[in-house]
Amino acid sequence: MKYEFNVTRTSNPKQKPDPDTLEFGSVFTDHMFIMNYTEGKGWHDGRIVPYAPLSLDPAAAVFHYAQEMFEGLKAYKTKEGKILLFRPDMNAKRTTKTNDRICIPKLDEELFVEAIKAVVGIDADWVPEKEGTSLYIRPFIIASEPFLGVRASNEYLFIVILSPVGAYYKGGMTPTRIFVEDEYVRAALGGTGYSKIGGNYVAAMKSQEKAHEKGYSQVLWLDGVERKYVEEIGTSNAFFVIDGEVITAPLEGTILPGITRDSVIQLLKDWGVKVSERRITIDEIFRAYDEGKLSEVFASGTAAVISPVGELGWKDREIVINDGKIGTLSQKLYDMLSGIQLGKLEDKFEWTVEVEPRP
Repeated sequence: MKYEFNVTRTSNPKQKPDPDTLEFGSVFTDHMFIMNYTEGKGWHDGRIVPYAPLSLDPAAAVFHYAQEMFEGLKAYKTKEGKILLFRPDMNAKRTTKTNDRICIPKLDEELFVEAIKAVVGIDADWVPEKEGTSLYIRPFIIASEPFLGVRASNEYLFIVILSPVGAYYKGGMTPTRIFVEDEYVRAALGGTGYSKIGGNYVAAMKSQEKAHEKGYSQVLWLDGVERKYVEEIGTSNAFFVIDGEVITAPLEGTILPGITRDSVIQLLKDWGVKVSERRITIDEIFRAYDEGKLSEVFASGTAAVISPVGELGWKDREIVINDGKIGTLSQKLYDMLSGIQLGKLEDKFEWTVEVEPRP
């Protein structure tokens, strides 16, 4: 291995949670990975230590100027007991792009992946085995230098924490109700829409609250200039199946380059399904519905893999898609992706990476 990390094991292991009651992001494993960055020295002192609170100066730049980024991926346990990551190299590449946008020093992409493999290997017994469960992995970088001034920090922490999570769909895949947002804006060209940063998410909370008050589970964002081109569904990429063609917004700088999105596109092309990355207006989508051509809408992302949409609400209209049922293509994509992630189906694209438990 190119990278070696010091390991300090916990002297007080936690009790593992009940796999039947796991929620998302509320329980954390015994260990975490930490690495420092210091100007002039670079990234250094990568180590695995017991999970514990961080000690930061109140003037740390992350608190005042929000210089931080994060990623999200999962580790899965196969029926043979193997532990698999899904396309971690893509998370590493996206980290590089995010870091460049918000002036965080470049982190070697191989180091990123090896750090994840190392800490998952230490806490391998935390990867749940129950059907539908997984180990959520949260790598993040924060500016830790104490100063009050608008400039890039000279000190950072790269941290990886782990959380066992339950099945996203407790009672099977359920189509969601989505509210089309045309008041608030998530991102605009030249901004940070394509970056994985907390600022993008906090800016979306107001709209999500509004959607929940109206009885919807998530928001479909429109572009920030003309408020007519569809972009993302909440924190996921959006797909529309119209007259046999699968359409998703292009990567032009305003939406997140989702790893599940990329996987969906590759699978569709492999299956011979027509897929287009192009701009499409909300008017076109509702018109396609009126003409009987809109057969499915779904979102893709790490948490749910594929999330079918059963209803869309926009202005004074509400449409029910595919009678509120899961679409054939949505189900096929979910089955294929989750099958690959769990080692049940052939991984012809070589997307999975095995993690060796560390004794």
